[in-house]
Amino acid sequence: MASGWLGPQGLLSWLCVLLMAETASGTRSLSMGTPQFPVAGVGGIPMVDCRSVYNASDRCNFVRSNPDCRSYGGYLDYLEGLFCHFSPRLLPLAITLYVLWLLYLFLVLGVTAAKFFCPNLSAIATTLKLSHNVAGVTFLAFGNGAPDIFSALVAFSDPRTASLAIGALFGAGVLVTTVVAGGIAILRPFEAASRPFLRDIAFYMTAVFLTFMALYLGRVTLAWALACLGLYVFYVLTVVLCTWIYQWQRRRSLVFSTPGTPELLSDSDEDHMSSNTNSYDYGDEYRPLFSYQETTLQTLARALNPLDYRRWRSQSVSWRVLKVLKLPVEFLLLLTVPVVDPDKDDRNWNRPLNCLHLVVSPLVVVLTLQSGAYGLYEIGGLLPVWAVVVIAGTGLASVTFFATSNRNPPRLHWLFAFLGFLTSALWINAAATEVVNILRSLGVVFQLSNTVLGLTLLAWGNSIGDAFSDFTLARQGYPRMAFSACFGGIIFNLC
Repeated sequence: MASGWLGPQGLLSWLCVLLMAETASGTRSLSMGTPQFPVAGVGGIPMVDCRSVYNASDRCNFVRSNPDCRSYGGYLDYLEGLFCHFSPRLLPLAITLYVLWLLYLFLVLGVTAAKFFCPNLSAIATTLKLSHNVAGVTFLAFGNGAPDIFSALVAFSDPRTASLAIGALFGAGVLVTTVVAGGIAILRPFEAASRPFLRDIAFYMTAVFLTFMALYLGRVTLAWALACLGLYVFYVLTVVLCTWIYQWQRRRSLVFSTPGTPELLSDSDEDHMSSNTNSYDYGDEYRPLFSYQETTLQTLARALNPLDYRRWRSQSVSWRVLKVLKLPVEFLLLLTVPVVDPDKDDRNWNRPLNCLHLVVSPLVVVLTLQSGAYGLYEIGGLLPVWAVVVIAGTGLASVTFFATSNRNPPRLHWLFAFLGFLTSALWINAAATEVVNILRSLGVVFQLSNTVLGLTLLAWGNSIGDAFSDFTLARQGYPRMAFSACFGGIIFNLC
């Protein structure tokens, strides 16, 4: 029994608990669903709608003193930057800078999802021997939907933000089932199996109906809550059972069928030949054949270099400009996020870099949880959490370095896929938090109502991470996993 918790399934359970702890504890984070418009003020200060900032004589003091204007989560206070550090005449310039920063955050999300999050997700699915459809409605749906569901739970506790949460959930559902699902089909056309598609739609309609009943009755009962939770559990069990039945029928038909008999198309069919999940592709084509002859520092420097000089000389000017913009992001992610690629002989094993990941990746985790609040917490008033993590990571990295070799990956190398998934998911969450804060600031500037804000900007902002992950999976040859995640994620959110 104890050995089960040391395997991939047990580690997956603990990883899910960590992600749930991150999302549940982010009660002060906007993207984590903190009531963006608290009913009561902070410290007895009365709350005024932040959109009334234009009616205040001192806009800077209004933004700083009004609890409704505070950014709960994230690293930058965008409203204070708008109204305290820019004069009213320079407000268009500030908005322009915010939009440019918003576009760069989109670039950060895209690079993180394409090169780090999705490859690790694929490696985990391979390790757990999950079909793409099952992985989409379970693991990917959880990774995409956990922040939203805990956001809704926190928002529902406040009557003033309940409608905002409902609007964000339904707005995100409409966006995912139309724009994201349609974008997947455009990026990677595939033939969807009719029965799994109808199954997903039926479960989503049931979840929408249950939510409508709660709104119609005006209250949430224990029976309703249990029904919603049971619906998602039943949905996952149905997907797993259908996949198992299909695989059993397929094996049975192969035994009794004659050669050349066409096979049925299923959502569990794999597209390994079309996949492209290599993340450490920076110069792999020109990597020396005998790379093990390099020194440790040379191996580390090569692994951390995101620029392929030969490819640089052959590309266009626009590609070079985009690459220059991506270089800081790629270097930071290479430094902090390990990636496992089962399709490679060495599975992306790089001893000096992976040992460095054992120190840096946990440090990133504690510094991104609740915007670094956990990392700065002092244990017993002596050592901060980040220092303890660095000490423990250094010890583990030292043992790993001296117990492994440069050429052959260790037996437990698959554990780095879970570490990379968690770290990249938190990077995506941190970037998405900044995106949501910018969108909310723009909503205040342009005087958008709470309903419109929930249905549009907040819904779009909360779905950014989902969209980037699903689009990237589709481009890399996993359209069925991404398409299943579209419905699995929104069912997870509503239930």
